[in-house]
Amino acid sequence: MRILVTGGAGFIGSAVTRHIIKGTDDEVCVLDKLTYAGNLDSLAPVAADPRYAFVRADICDRKAVDRAFADFAPHAVMHLAAESHVDRSIDGPAAFIETNVVGTFTMLEAALAYWRSLDAAKKEGFRFLHISTDEVFGSLGREGLFREDTPYAPNSPYSASKAGSDHLVRAWRETYGLPTVTTNCSNNYGPYHFPEKLIPLTILNALEGKPLPVYGRGENVRDWLFVDDHAEALTLVVRKGEIGQSYNVGGRNEKRNIDVVEGICNILDEIRPQENGSHKDLITFVTDRPGHDLRYAIDCSKIERELGWAPKETLESGLRKTVRWYIDNPEWWGAIRSGKYRGERLGRII
Repeated sequence: MRILVTGGAGFIGSAVTRHIIKGTDDEVCVLDKLTYAGNLDSLAPVAADPRYAFVRADICDRKAVDRAFADFAPHAVMHLAAESHVDRSIDGPAAFIETNVVGTFTMLEAALAYWRSLDAAKKEGFRFLHISTDEVFGSLGREGLFREDTPYAPNSPYSASKAGSDHLVRAWRETYGLPTVTTNCSNNYGPYHFPEKLIPLTILNALEGKPLPVYGRGENVRDWLFVDDHAEALTLVVRKGEIGQSYNVGGRNEKRNIDVVEGICNILDEIRPQENGSHKDLITFVTDRPGHDLRYAIDCSKIERELGWAPKETLESGLRKTVRWYIDNPEWWGAIRSGKYRGERLGRII
């Protein structure tokens, strides 16, 4: 297959690209604007492969997107380009509406025009896979799981923008016949994760002896999905997913935030101990962010049952791999910590 991956220099997109180039015979063209979270260093392991190509472009730029379709002639699109950090969406929601809603609209329009230009056989094989989040479903109580038919109830500007993009994808399929598939995933973590998110921020702050901020009392629960497991799921869905269907992708690893942070501290205490005391001594509880959803948990039985996918990593095994990667790759995150992002608090309403 020839796969156009939008947002392929981001965290999940680069994992998908690395997985495709290393694990399949497919060709990949990455289309990425290279905003603060896009990093070509994350694609360095596959950048020399002749089956990899890169185009720097904004998904809101219709002419640039049309050129990418015309030049690469993809069999499928994996649409991952998005603004993704809830805290940043609180500080600046406009960018999330522009990229996630307007950008997805632009991609759908370009894909529709391209798809209509194909012959019958190529039309039949074309797929537009839209990658979304479980946050569109809102917040769970202590019990229950998000299913594919759970009603949407987004609570942050980020999740609202992603919900809007999901609805656009559905509408372009129902109205125009564009062959689309959607996935909604739980919280990803792993190597190459931009250090504004909980797990990489905790690891790097702990390595540097800085406070480890935990919102509220750390009672918020997330289902954690190792990014390489997610990449494997997405490459399976783009090949075998049924048109018009959505698939929830989860890690079956529910944990409170405080348990995740303490788990990281335990691993670091073992492999990179401090001179005095535990890394847990650095934990600092801070004022919760506005509209912080209590719990997310995914029922991923559909993709397991219908496509034969299941996560390989437990949270413990995945965290160990992640901690070790950050310890072994200071050149990747050092540039970010020295310039783009230094770990400052985001997402407070003043």
